[in-house]
Amino acid sequence: MNRRSGKNFSTVWRYVVFFVIIAAIITLAVPVYDYARQRSGGDKGVMSVVMLLVILFLAGLVVLVDVIRRKLTDEKPLEQIRQATESIARGDFSVRLYMDSRFNLGGYDEIMQNLNIMAQELSKSEILKSDFIANVSHELKTPLAIIQSYCQLLQEKNLAEEERIKYAQALIQASKKLTALITNILKLNKLENQQILTDLENIKINSQLEELIVNYIEVIEEKGIELEVDLQEVTVNSVAGYLEIVWSNLLSNAIKFTDSGGKIKVSAKQIDGKAVVSVSDSGVGMTPETGNRIFEKFYQGDTSHTQEGNGLGLALVKKVIDKLGGSISVSSELGKGSTFTVTI
Repeated sequence: MNRRSGKNFSTVWRYVVFFVIIAAIITLAVPVYDYARQRSGGDKGVMSVVMLLVILFLAGLVVLVDVIRRKLTDEKPLEQIRQATESIARGDFSVRLYMDSRFNLGGYDEIMQNLNIMAQELSKSEILKSDFIANVSHELKTPLAIIQSYCQLLQEKNLAEEERIKYAQALIQASKKLTALITNILKLNKLENQQILTDLENIKINSQLEELIVNYIEVIEEKGIELEVDLQEVTVNSVAGYLEIVWSNLLSNAIKFTDSGGKIKVSAKQIDGKAVVSVSDSGVGMTPETGNRIFEKFYQGDTSHTQEGNGLGLALVKKVIDKLGGSISVSSELGKGSTFTVTI
């Protein structure tokens, strides 16, 4: 029985009970009237007093029944709801309301069930927020510690020029990581709070990818990575800035996890009216367990590259793709590379 049918049943049942009580009162009043008439010899005064007492008794009985009903079906659930909302307002999301199966409370049942769902979802959000804050604090701590340490070293008077340059480079790398972390957090926050996409335009994905690849050519050549590009002309109606986030993260990850002498392939094509972009590499790859968690915030499957990232890149990519109404998948094998496929 669904909520609406349960509510209708409860309403019908209350009407039935009301009519049964009225019928019982009338049924009881008639013999009492006859008995009073016989005993009083038809004295109207006596009969009026007796009937008045009967009516008062029956009215009191009805009021008592209604008071009990209200206690069970109105006041009790209302008090439970009041206490639950007070607990939730204080930040206690563990509260759960008990719904007595013996009584169909109609609208109150719906409110209590919705409150239970709300408290459960708020509890999940609180856990996620706590985890996020803990992860952010951890990620901020490392570059800040590096910056503090090397700043102290740079204060030494008799510091060789070679060491000074080395320490300065370490400071630059730490500050870059800190900047990237804060930038990604701000982007994630903007995406999570943005309800409506704006700035939609027709975008040539192949042109976007070509421009991006040019920016990474120097790094690719320095690492001695072979690059294969297969870009068909594909146009989508989307947000250019968001798509750039996706392509940049996927390509930079492919470069980061591919050793010298490896290979990266970037392709774009149109299949069944949708844009399909894939970025493949012959890098370290990942286990199925890592692949299942790769889009989680701050998760880094390959700890050997933790200094080059903060675990937010792919989480940001997933959030962007979801916001654009697309999908992203990954196929990978440990030691043989990975392929990320985006469909928009």
